Amino acid sequence: MANGGPVEHGYPHLETVRAAVTALYRRLSYDTVRTFSVSVAPVDVAFCDTDDLHLGAQRVARELVRHYRLPDARLIVGFREMTHAANVELASGPEYFVELNDRFRTHRRDIGAALAHEVAHVYLHRLDLSFPGTRENEILTDTTATYLGAGWLLLDAFREDEASSQKLGYLTPEEFGYVLAKRSLVFGEDPSVWFTSAQAYTAYTKGLAVARRDAEQPPLTGAGWAGRRRYARERRHAEDHRVSAGRPEVPYSFTPAEHGSLRVSFPCPTCHQRIRVPVQGRVRARCGLCRTVLECDT
Repeated sequence: MANGGPVEHGYPHLETVRAAVTALYRRLSYDTVRTFSVSVAPVDVAFCDTDDLHLGAQRVARELVRHYRLPDARLIVGFREMTHAANVELASGPEYFVELNDRFRTHRRDIGAALAHEVAHVYLHRLDLSFPGTRENEILTDTTATYLGAGWLLLDAFREDEASSQKLGYLTPEEFGYVLAKRSLVFGEDPSVWFTSAQAYTAYTKGLAVARRDAEQPPLTGAGWAGRRRYARERRHAEDHRVSAGRPEVPYSFTPAEHGSLRVSFPCPTCHQRIRVPVQGRVRARCGLCRTVLECDT
């Protein structure tokens, strides 16, 4: 939890974020992800200064447990002095003890954001889904919370000015915006109307621009002129030399197939699973993981 210190910006964890989206689709399935088409409503996690601290925190926790479809999970919320924003004890359940930083006693509007992350930990624990390493696992948790409709609260908790700053979670504000935009493009939801933080809105618009560029990369037909020209040049090189060809700075790669044909591999712009199609002009492909239909010009 950044509190008055510098806030990291940009997209330093983008590859892990994309891997987290893929892992989520693989573990949950397309049908289960679609059940999270409606985000947590602001009114359901609203918390004003006149609310009782402990009763209010328990109410918000119950709402998030309901959102994550964890009917038999019970969260017991307490407060103590600590470095991090919150912590959850991942036991066998059904009761889970969540500790929130003492500063939330006076910053109650952000209790929902802190609990959104901790209940996501419980959800992933129940799924037995994790990444190796603490930081990677926390990025998975932030991505899961955001993609499944509760993480907009984490982005809205981001506030920064010349005198102070606050950010919850491990993703940068722009990365939260990116995941939120990926969700918005899938479900047709506009989360920007819920933001109370101007900085959160700015981060969302930046993340939205990056998310849209995922669908503008060759061999997708939405690619721009410069990308198409570079793609054609690298395709000719692969055809002439009959060897695998790919570079780290581009998302696609070419591999020779049987009978001298060529195939191109590229990430699905929705779930980022790799897709392989033959290089034969116009091709329509369907991602087997998220069921996105892709128009390609290979």
